[in-house]
Amino acid sequence: MLNSWRPKPGDKTFRPRRIRRYRLRRILGVPALFSAGYGDVGSSIYYALGIVAIVALGATPIVLAIAGIIYIFNALTYAEGGAMIPEAGGSASFARHGFNDAAGFVAGWALMLSYIVTMAISAYTIPPYLSYFWPILEQPAIGTVVSMGIILFLMLINVLGIRESSRINICFIGMDIATQVTLVVLGVVLILCVNPGVLLQNMFGEGNWPSTQNLIFGIAIAALCFTGVETVSQLAEETRQPAKKVPQAYILMIVAVLVLFAGISIVALSAMTPQLLGDPVAGWARDPVAGIAANLPSATLQSIFAPLVAVLAATILLTASNAGLMGISRLAFNLSSHHQLPATLGRVHHRFRTPYIAIILFCIVALLVLTPGFFATNFFADLGALYVFGSLLCFALAHAAILRLRVNQPELPRPFKLGWNVRLKGRELPITAILGLAATSTIWMVVVVTQAYSRWVGLIWMVAGLIIYYLYRRKEHLPLTHIPKKPGELG
Repeated sequence: MLNSWRPKPGDKTFRPRRIRRYRLRRILGVPALFSAGYGDVGSSIYYALGIVAIVALGATPIVLAIAGIIYIFNALTYAEGGAMIPEAGGSASFARHGFNDAAGFVAGWALMLSYIVTMAISAYTIPPYLSYFWPILEQPAIGTVVSMGIILFLMLINVLGIRESSRINICFIGMDIATQVTLVVLGVVLILCVNPGVLLQNMFGEGNWPSTQNLIFGIAIAALCFTGVETVSQLAEETRQPAKKVPQAYILMIVAVLVLFAGISIVALSAMTPQLLGDPVAGWARDPVAGIAANLPSATLQSIFAPLVAVLAATILLTASNAGLMGISRLAFNLSSHHQLPATLGRVHHRFRTPYIAIILFCIVALLVLTPGFFATNFFADLGALYVFGSLLCFALAHAAILRLRVNQPELPRPFKLGWNVRLKGRELPITAILGLAATSTIWMVVVVTQAYSRWVGLIWMVAGLIIYYLYRRKEHLPLTHIPKKPGELG
């Protein structure tokens, strides 16, 4: 009889225990989530401010404020999605659950492009900051070679499985925030308070205000400044009490990011003209925070903060570039495990236990992305626009997926539920997600229409991905789309 069955000594090892071994450990708290997310956002301060200034000139603080509002919409949407679907994948997981596998792949493939460009642009920005110690790194060709070397170095250590310590990461982020806050305070006290008219002159003076087209594109490119939302979502599967701590990390990031970006941009335009800030050759476009340190009205303060900013910037940017590579490996594993990419990309090395094929392949792509740095004068701005192409597409799909889940699966548990809802046919739709979808979709279209480099490179990337997806699904005899069988069932 069934009731008389008793386990034998040999039955101790059973299937559930083996499955548990391969699950990601839930060990991260709010400080670790915040440091990982802010590692991306904080690093973007070191280059995105200059890219925005190339286009927006004196309107840089204004376009950053507008982009900051959109960032709030994005962070809130990811807070609801990350708490509701606590698994790695970010917008790719949201789109897969909200729509189908094809939509999830589109979001994941666009996100992969963003990660690749994050690696490239972070590595490309390290040499200008280190040129404080070695001036030869200011030369674009030399800087590009060094940037490629950084990518190869990160590829090697990620294949071998050497991981950064979250405690060291938190320590560096704390030092970085303290340095940025100090620069803002010193800039306000020593520059802005002494000459309050300099900011208005640099913003609205003759030749400092951008054209209407550049103002609109400036708002689009400013999305480059507000990264990090995907990073936190990717770590949801490794977070203790993700329903509670993921939203808390997002809210903390919103406050820190908006305050520091507002302060840094205002002080930068108080210390430099927009032309000097946005000049990628003779100015400070590639290392804007170093420009603030170099233009403090005190030789003593310059001697203190210039080397400090150089070291911290290089450290944070290296961390961000490595985080982009780690994000790619996580995402490739996630997509392959859901049969959206060939299993080869999720293959783990038998010795090092790392997804080595994905790491090597996408590092090679990042090297190709850096190649125009040898000869293209406007490469820096093009690189920023290419990042925006991928990230805004991800954000738009994330907003759309959260809205779709509100309509199709309203009964799903939502530990963090967005407020400010409108009712439509008995369904509650969050206003922030609606506005976020409208804003990110519109800005993405602006980038596609106005920026030839990001348009063609981005579209070629997406078409190539869709071809890979189609051939793989056909080979495996899988339908191109898949919708969960039961309403309310995730996975």
